[in-house]
Amino acid sequence: MKKHKLLIAILSCTLSFTTVTSCNDFLDAENISNSNEDQQFDSVADSFTALIGVYNQIIGDDGYGQRLNLYYPQSADDFKTSGDYNCNDRRGLSTYGACTSNPDLNKPFLKLYSGIERANLVIKNIPKSPVYQTGSAADKALMDRYYGEALTLRAMFYYDLIKNWGDVPMQMVPSSDLESVYLPKTDRDVIYDKIIADLETAAQLVPWRSEASVSNTRFSKAAVKGLRARIALARAGYSLRRDPRIMAKGSNSEVYYKIAYDECKEIIEKGQHGLNANFEATFRALHDNTEDAAHEVIFAIGAYGGNAQTDSKIGYYNGMRHSDNSNWKSSGGINAIATYFYEFGKYDVRRDITVASMQINDANQAILATGVLCTDGKFRKSWTSVTGTAQNLAIDWPLLRYSDILLMFAEADNEINGMPSAQAIDAVRQVRNRAYAGNLGQSGTIPTDKAGFFNYIVHERLLEFGGEGLRKYDLIRWNLLATKIAETKQKLTDLLNGTGQYANVPSYLYYKASPYDRTKTAQAALQSVDIYVQPGTTREDVYYTPSVATTPTGYTRINWRVAVTADYISSPLKGYAQYFEANRKELFPIYDDIILSNYNLKQDYGY
Repeated sequence: MKKHKLLIAILSCTLSFTTVTSCNDFLDAENISNSNEDQQFDSVADSFTALIGVYNQIIGDDGYGQRLNLYYPQSADDFKTSGDYNCNDRRGLSTYGACTSNPDLNKPFLKLYSGIERANLVIKNIPKSPVYQTGSAADKALMDRYYGEALTLRAMFYYDLIKNWGDVPMQMVPSSDLESVYLPKTDRDVIYDKIIADLETAAQLVPWRSEASVSNTRFSKAAVKGLRARIALARAGYSLRRDPRIMAKGSNSEVYYKIAYDECKEIIEKGQHGLNANFEATFRALHDNTEDAAHEVIFAIGAYGGNAQTDSKIGYYNGMRHSDNSNWKSSGGINAIATYFYEFGKYDVRRDITVASMQINDANQAILATGVLCTDGKFRKSWTSVTGTAQNLAIDWPLLRYSDILLMFAEADNEINGMPSAQAIDAVRQVRNRAYAGNLGQSGTIPTDKAGFFNYIVHERLLEFGGEGLRKYDLIRWNLLATKIAETKQKLTDLLNGTGQYANVPSYLYYKASPYDRTKTAQAALQSVDIYVQPGTTREDVYYTPSVATTPTGYTRINWRVAVTADYISSPLKGYAQYFEANRKELFPIYDDIILSNYNLKQDYGY
């Protein structure tokens, strides 16, 4: 999709969510009205241009270029936004203390509805197109595919709305076809059922990867089915309801577990995608817009153009930090919660890729980060060819990976059968074995009872998808967000005090800076940093051995365990998830001006 220039953008303002004046300011591309809709869809090429216009709404600063994937998923028990609390910016979102005036809540909401409007125009007009009705079989197949992709994109937009705001207005036709644009909220289960049905239709129209020579930045059949499985699990799970305002499961959960099971099983059996033997290579490929060798990334959100509308700040805003005067300036704006490092086993290869415990200084040297300033490491500006102060890096976002298919399959199997089948255990083992490649004896035993297996999956997803924007939403659908926040605060307290499982965590680490070679693997780059190893121990033991009292000659000391303070845990400005309230803060408020523009909307959820 990145190779296609946006020739025409389908933008039709949904007046239920913005005033006429602000709409005209915000939407400055061509508006496709009823008078020229027919012309827009009178050829395959023009219809494809319209579809590109829908795809364009998933990327950019207000989509999966920054806010939807980097701001909104914070915080769970893996990462948090850096900096001090402010209710009117991204840190308000991360601490569960966002005000209804927070501007980061505004344009993503509008952009998602703009995407729905564009998708509605495609969905309405493709069946009416003369190409669809009287064209060749090949052209009709292409139009079917575009129709399926538009259904999928609309489903994705609604899923993003629901998981962040709960019940929202449901609009399944273009605004010009509505009697009134001032729509009330629709129960999310009604929307879920509609989009789950739409995705079933879409899966019949969109080809498998091998049947169409396209990149993973367009929806394939596996991507449609994987998204359907993810949404089905959300429908089966918990969410914050409006009345009464409690976390409650959706009805008929077993139906939706079966949908997730069937979709994932078909993807697995089809064999179009697999686990990349090299965990890091899966993410490296996203930095130069290629596909990993095993096609593990089933769907990636493509970024391009070097601008705020169609590119991403992935790797600049988030990712490993590169100092301002280094060759690669990047902010490292998302920090690993100090305990997350220790959720990984000592020999888990995912740890040093997921949690960047090093950073690059002004002299382009690799140095250690403190215990509270480690960042998410799957995205690194220095893994791209971009240097200098550029913020838009064209790094694609991995929305769906094959490992997710394996773990969703295993979870659904366990729920359906009351215990995991051999196939479910094998699916989890595949993910686990890759993480412990070369050290399989350290990978542990997978439980075979229902509760034990579920808890194992809960933890395995924490390790596998750290920094990929899934964890908070997983915890919500399991009704574990409040539990895990409380557990993490207790773990942070234990780490602060050096007690329990953290009794041997060093207070300090000692290192010597080393030249940074961006071509090295994440683990090799970290290994190049000379970290002081006490006599009688190994490099692997450094993070699990109490530190010596005196800084060794020639080494620099950094705070590791002692970087965690009482303020880091619970202060009003710096605390972790300090404003979270169960049965309220699982969802965001709707931005004030959006409420004011539609008399049928209200905040709900105690805002």
